[in-house]
Amino acid sequence: MVETITPLNPVAIDLGPIQVHWYGIIIGTGLALALFLAMRESDRRGLPKETFSDLLIWAIPIAIISARIYYVIFKWDYYAQNPGDIIKIWNGGIAIYGALIGSVLTAYFFTKARGISFWKLADIAAPSIILGQAIGRWGNFINQEAHGEEVSRSFLEGLYLPDWIINQMYIDGHYYHPTFLYESLWNFAGVALLLFLRRVNLHRGESFLAYVIWYSIGRFFIEGMRTDSLMLGDIRVSQLLAFGLILLAAGLIIYRRKSGLADARYLDNDGKGK
Repeated sequence: MVETITPLNPVAIDLGPIQVHWYGIIIGTGLALALFLAMRESDRRGLPKETFSDLLIWAIPIAIISARIYYVIFKWDYYAQNPGDIIKIWNGGIAIYGALIGSVLTAYFFTKARGISFWKLADIAAPSIILGQAIGRWGNFINQEAHGEEVSRSFLEGLYLPDWIINQMYIDGHYYHPTFLYESLWNFAGVALLLFLRRVNLHRGESFLAYVIWYSIGRFFIEGMRTDSLMLGDIRVSQLLAFGLILLAAGLIIYRRKSGLADARYLDNDGKGK
């Protein structure tokens, strides 16, 4: 017997010509909570309260553009034949790694213009970034996207998931791995880890680099379950990038310690650490 399960409505508010989607609400909520956390910590660490709100004015549009560019690059076979679709971001097709690359570059130039330590700002932002990612993945849940391979309902029930999650994983007659959930839980654990590491008083920059390592480890394994990966030949791009970022972040921690570039620590209040 074919099951009949109605998915959750992706539209939260329907005013005729104006529709507000749950995806946007969830992303906006994640962004607001991330900003609140960053502003609270930046005030404690001696940065002006408006630092992160000013940064987001630039970072948000650049992140969206860079996320789209990243996606288009690895789907170029399609977009080369359909160039008019490149700007149709409302049809989907953005990549979180592209957004992160754009955001980090924006933050770097922003700190140079403001005379702020990039590593200090990055350390403060790290828990906020992964918090936003943890919340944002639930937008994929509502849209029934970014899921994994096909599984049985009994498998999902064996994970002790509530019916409302299991039912939403029923897509076109099949159940799928809730990879959005795996990544969200991994990221929430990352928030707890990074908040704990603040108390350890790591060298400047290492909270952010710990975020890069933690997120990339989770993404490497979870990406292997997904069915919508961007590919470079037979290689999943996100897995390749995650592996490279783990090596890069670990290498930077070692290099910065040995070279003396990380003499300042996270809880130092002089703001002079590089």
